[in-house]
Order: sequence, then C-alpha cells, then structure tokens
Amino acid sequence: MRPALSDYQHLASGKVRELYRIDDGHLLFVATDRISAFDYILDSQIPDKGRILTAMSVFFFDYVEAPNHLAGPPDDPRIPEEVLGRALVVEELEMMPVEAVARGYLTGSGLIDYQKTGKVCGIALPPGLVEASKFDEPLFTPATKAELGAHDENISFDDVIEMVGAVRANQLRELTLKTYIQGADHALTKGIIVADTKFEFGVDKDGNLRLADEIFTPDSSRYWRADDYQEGVVQNSFDKQFVRNWLIGQESGWDRNGDTPPPPLPADIIEATRARYIEAYERISGLKFENWIGASA
Repeated sequence: MRPALSDYQHLASGKVRELYRIDDGHLLFVATDRISAFDYILDSQIPDKGRILTAMSVFFFDYVEAPNHLAGPPDDPRIPEEVLGRALVVEELEMMPVEAVARGYLTGSGLIDYQKTGKVCGIALPPGLVEASKFDEPLFTPATKAELGAHDENISFDDVIEMVGAVRANQLRELTLKTYIQGADHALTKGIIVADTKFEFGVDKDGNLRLADEIFTPDSSRYWRADDYQEGVVQNSFDKQFVRNWLIGQESGWDRNGDTPPPPLPADIIEATRARYIEAYERISGLKFENWIGASA
C-alpha cells in the first residue's frame, strides 16, 4: 500500500513544484500543472504538464552521462498514488546557489544583454548578431537563483567563482556545457533545436556534483523547430515561450509593465500549450505520452 501525501512533511513550494521529506536523505519532488511566466504563477493550469515535465526529465536523466539526484524509478512504492506519474524520489543534495545556463543561440535575456553591451554574462561576442543567431560554441551563461516572484539575473563567470570557488565554478561550467551538448545533439536528430537550457546542480554527501530539479523540459529549455529555423526572427517553439507570446500580444490585453497579474489563459491556448509539450516529449524520447503513468487520453 502506498503512503498518502499527507504522510510526508511539506518543505517548500516553488513556481511549479512541491517538495516533501520522505526520510533522512530522501525527498519527494512533485511537479504540478502550474505554469509561470514573467515571474508570475498564472491562474490557469496546463493539464498533464506535471507528468510531461517528469517524463521528459526521466528520459534525459537516463540519456546524459552526468550523475543525477534520482533515488528510485517513477513508480517507486514511496510515491503516493495521488501524485504518481508526476513525482520522483530524489536524493537530498546541498544545492548550488547558481542557475547553470547553457546557450547555443542568442535569444531572450542573452539578446537583451548583447544589444546593450555586446556581451552575454561578461562574454564578448562578435558584432552583428541578431535574434536566434547560432554561437560558434555553446556558452556557459550563469544566473542568480531568485526568490519566488523575483527575476533571475545574469551574472559573469567571475561572479560564480566568488560564490562557489574556482574549482567548483569550473566543474559547473564543464558539466553544464557537456550535458547541454549531449542533450541538444540528440534533440537535433529529432528535428528540435535546444536553443538554451538551464540546469540546477547539487552536491552529494561525497562532494560530487549531481544534476537536480528538472532537465531539458519545455519549462527549462527553449525548443525550436529545426525545419523552419531562420536567423533574425522569433522562432516557432514547443516550450512555454508560446504562452509568453500570447501574454504580451494584443489579444491578452495585459500590460507587462503594469502592476496587475496576467489574465487567465483561454482554453485554446491551454490546449495548444499542452499539445506542444506532449509533441516535444514524444519527438525527443520516441515514446508515446499516453503510455506514461497516469497520463490522460
């Protein structure tokens, strides 16, 4: 008989996830159907989103070579029935205070930094780059970990050294870029460009870096369609940029620079977002989402 969620101590709530203690050394990592944008948790939820994020993370944790925090399978008997398919049993780690971001293309906050300074996270780039320009080599572009409701801020590699020391900073950069290349190369064979992604790392009891949180999900990555990629324009995406684009478009009527939270998402945007997340998972993993634990038809 599986435990109830109420049997575990609730530790923390994030934008999308809930964290519970199972025992000394193990946590229950639960992905909800919540979606966030522009540092707001939206009133609307995306059906099955928590399961899609969990399924994608499980696939990539197994695919890449970097060690990770998983401490059991997705049907582990320690997972309560009510969160089965969207929860994982993980090892408790001492988390690094840095968002480990890898970029293969210029977009988002990186493009904003470049337009202002000619650099991204202190890395000087050639002149003339535009939206979606591909870098010669992927970049390690770290960011701070903001509190809930605040915005992550891009920082330089020297800042990371000040925060965690030179040895650990170099380990973070090396493992981030190696993992990004492995995942992005695989996705490209499935017709998807991973423009950028962010990882979280923690340190285990033996002092080793391990991947934690989620990995290569449509929440933590920018997924673009490779067959219609075009430098200089905003790309057609599989990720939550689709939601961001609707929010800042005229149809939503929302003023991003105002004090009011975003409006609820229309039913067609919710369904289209769900469909894009599922398509990304199925194309990249080669698996049918309908076969994932607890997935709805």
